[in-house]
Amino acid sequence: MILLKRILIWLRNLFIFLFVFSLLWVVAGKVVPVYYTPLMFIRLYEQFQDGKPLKLKHTWVPMSKIAQPMVQAVISSEDNLFMEHRGFDIEQIKKAKNEADRGKRVRGASTITQQTAKNVFLWPGKSYIRKGIEAYFTVLIEWVWGKERIMEVYLNSIEMGEGIYGVEAVAQEHFNKPAYKLTKRQAALIAATLPNPRKFNSAKPSPYMIKRQAKILSLMGKLMKVEMGYNEGNSDQDSGEIKKRKKWRALVITTLAE
Repeated sequence: MILLKRILIWLRNLFIFLFVFSLLWVVAGKVVPVYYTPLMFIRLYEQFQDGKPLKLKHTWVPMSKIAQPMVQAVISSEDNLFMEHRGFDIEQIKKAKNEADRGKRVRGASTITQQTAKNVFLWPGKSYIRKGIEAYFTVLIEWVWGKERIMEVYLNSIEMGEGIYGVEAVAQEHFNKPAYKLTKRQAALIAATLPNPRKFNSAKPSPYMIKRQAKILSLMGKLMKVEMGYNEGNSDQDSGEIKKRKKWRALVITTLAE
């Protein structure tokens, strides 16, 4: 009984420590740039195991140095209701589950917030434990960070090519320009790689990517403009502030089918 009591006390203290640590980690993430993520080190280890040259290209830039079309493109391709939901797109989760139950190909239903939580705090995988922790961090960053910070971290941390992380790195590597100068077509092409950025290369687009780019461009024009990022010719955008809206509603919600 004494041993059991000690174990329970130790587990309680461990839980409290992890809970407090996670809160502090998220609070720090609201203001501190995310220079490295667990995925970056995992990919480096995989490169080493495969005997490949080690490659890690990543440059943190504030939202004011990211072109607005890049924001519009990833929302159009990855998460149409990003500005509306609280971290989870319940309808997409239900659709994905129903399709899986009918034996169709399993498709992702993760929101940009969920992807950000996974990229910054966790490791790749599909276990229930990892998904549970991901849900916990998703709720936290929606509550603490807010939409603009989530988008800023997402665009700076997401994998966008072999050893390439974040929009600034891919803009420099594939288009020889900073992220704030990306055009709509370039932004849509980068977004078209996100289902599998190590397979699809925005510098050498395949016919599939060109087709997907066209769909993303079409949807970018149909969704309400998201006032984030650098908007050439509008100095108010340099501050990177989001205009408050009472309600966000996508004019057309379209699933990007492959």
